[in-house]
Amino acid sequence: MISLTGGLRCRCEIHLIDQKEELDVLFCGLPIPLGMLTLGSDGEHLIGLWLEGQKYFGGAVREALEERDGLPVFDAARDWLARYFAGEKPMPSELPLCPIGGEFRQRVWRLLCQIPYGETTTYGALARALAAQMGRPSMSSQAVGGAVGHNPISII
Repeated sequence: MISLTGGLRCRCEIHLIDQKEELDVLFCGLPIPLGMLTLGSDGEHLIGLWLEGQKYFGGAVREALEERDGLPVFDAARDWLARYFAGEKPMPSELPLCPIGGEFRQRVWRLLCQIPYGETTTYGALARALAAQMGRPSMSSQAVGGAVGHNPISII
């Protein structure tokens, strides 16, 4: 766990799903102040949260989506989002997150969970933090930017 800005530290647990693994991908729709949101789950974890019309809608999900509401993970995400849009600051660690992506993207997404509310950072700062974490002299800011762009749980 690292702090990018020296501020609040959070523990963001992101579980890795092998992309070759067969998943039953479930979804439900949720209206939010920004439009319609589609929540995706493997039945236990939140694997995606996409705005309607989002560039990478569905992300790395290759299976057909089956609509199902009433899952505890969807209820937890609804509660989290309601608190977020009410101006509260719920922590990403409150949700069982499991976005689908390779190891590099997973590392970048974990770093994103470390950015404190109200703070901003740059791809360059993320790249430096990731390089330090991996024991490398440098890391491509463009590669980090690409991983950020493919983040399937960006609101969280």
